[in-house]
This record gives sequence, C-alpha cells and structure tokens, in this order.
Amino acid sequence: MERIFIVGYMGSGKTTVGKRLAKSLSLDFIDLDAYIQAKYRRTIPQLFEERGEDGFRQAERQSLQEVAEFENVVVSTGGGAPCFFDNMELMNKVGTTIYLQAEPEELADRLSASKTVRPLIAGKSRKELVPFIREHLARRERYYLMARIVYHTGRVITKQDIHLTVSGLENELKNKE
Repeated sequence: MERIFIVGYMGSGKTTVGKRLAKSLSLDFIDLDAYIQAKYRRTIPQLFEERGEDGFRQAERQSLQEVAEFENVVVSTGGGAPCFFDNMELMNKVGTTIYLQAEPEELADRLSASKTVRPLIAGKSRKELVPFIREHLARRERYYLMARIVYHTGRVITKQDIHLTVSGLENELKNKE
C-alpha cells in the first residue's frame, strides 16, 4: 500500500509531475482539485464564490480525508490544501509527502503561461505576480516544508524536464525507504 501526496505552490508542477510519477510507479493518480470539482459538480472558482474561502477549505479538507484512505495512489493537492487544518499532519501520517519547491520568478513564468483559472491571482500582471507569489509563498512555505521530501524544481516545461524531475523523485523515494 502506497500513498504519495505532492504539495507545493500553484504552478509548481504538482499535477504534471504527479501524473508522470504515478504512471512510472504503476500507481493511480488523483488530482485533489479535480476530485473536489467532480464531487461537488462545481469548478474551484465557483466553489470559492459560492462558499467563500472557509467553505471551500472545509470541502477540501473533507475530500482530502476521503482520498487519504485510497491505496496505491499519487495525490496532487491544491496549493493551499497543506496550509489549513491539520492537513499536512494527516498526509504525513498516512503517506509520503513531497514538496515541489520552485523560485517565485519561475512560478510567475509558469502561471503567466497557464490557461488555468486561479482565483488568487486572477487579473494580476506578470509584474504583479512575482511580489505576490514571494509574499504568499513566504506564508505557505512553513507548511510545505513539513513534507518528508523537499525537491527543488528548475524549469519543468519540456518532456525531458519532467522526466528528469520524475527520475529525481523516484530516487528520493527509494532513499526514504
């Protein structure tokens, strides 16, 4: 039975790397945000709008508790999930946590290029993103750093970049056994 939780700031590559890691390890993959959207039949922005952040975080917590019972999975969490309630403690208790760490400038580049709607950064220009990310990441990183594995990512754009990151994570996981 294996459970791996990938945490990190939005744009850090949690879903992209998580899918490839799951495939490489012959595990199932769950994107927690997609799980929540399917469960509530609403997008994350809709849930934020309808329930407010507190209501969304409650729904996220309940969904995390559910997927934490699944076996042989890699779970990609939302960027805020580790920072609320005792979510990091739960993930550390039932599985292996990996923090995909990236520099604010790299995150801003990735987020600027992304087509995904992200409520926290909607309407921000690239110039506004870097200081916002730096400040926001400073508040969240203490939770992310509770992960069992902290893996610093450089650029995760090409298939080769992703392959190298997944290979590095596989080595880290072997070293933790």
